[in-house]
Amino acid sequence: MRFLVDLHTHTVASDHAYSTIMDYFNYAADIGVQMFACTDHGPAVADAPHKWHFGNLGVVPHIVNNVAMLRGAEANITAAGGLDLEDYILQRLDIVLAGFHPNYTPTTREEHTALMIEVIKSGRVDVIAHPGNPNYPIDYEAVLVCAKENNVAIEINSSSSINTRLGSHRNCVEVARLAKKIGNTISLGTDSHFVTYLANFEESIKVIEEAGMGYDQVLNTSPAKVLDFLESRGHAPIESLRSFFTPYP
Repeated sequence: MRFLVDLHTHTVASDHAYSTIMDYFNYAADIGVQMFACTDHGPAVADAPHKWHFGNLGVVPHIVNNVAMLRGAEANITAAGGLDLEDYILQRLDIVLAGFHPNYTPTTREEHTALMIEVIKSGRVDVIAHPGNPNYPIDYEAVLVCAKENNVAIEINSSSSINTRLGSHRNCVEVARLAKKIGNTISLGTDSHFVTYLANFEESIKVIEEAGMGYDQVLNTSPAKVLDFLESRGHAPIESLRSFFTPYP
């Protein structure tokens, strides 16, 4: 398996998803995935879990059935240029994704770009989720340059153009081409809402190959690479995972 990590998944805590965290642990063990991030939607969208869901993720072990899980969230960018989870919640998480969702009504390319750049510069987000969403056009180069300068990863989402955000493919290829040129760190996420889509990166691979990007920029080839990136972002080392994944400095 080329990609041992999936950094974007949803569980039944988001009402429009259909699998439990334990389903993901079990399925990951069956197919050879070594790590996944549990990243349910932030509370600003209609069917998202309460913020306490994220604050209480510490009760879920990092390792079950020899599979690692990162405790995370897919936060929503707000019209004020912030996120819909408070800092005391975000500080409890291993990874924070953020993107535009229906809590924010689209306006203009210029405003979308400004809001996304403000969130990137805030230091509160590790990965920008599905930036190729055609419903929220942005200045890709401005966003990717800012992300590179602030050590924030850019997602290539394997659900875009499949069952949501239809019409994303061409945009995602443009993002990938720019990311190759700028040197952005790339995060792959299936955005799985049912467990059998875990680690199905077929669409992401199409984007990467069409853009002529290699895999050296992609985090998902190894759990250690993901952990190194998160620590470079200022997250505390996860001691249980340091010893679980070897070699890991």
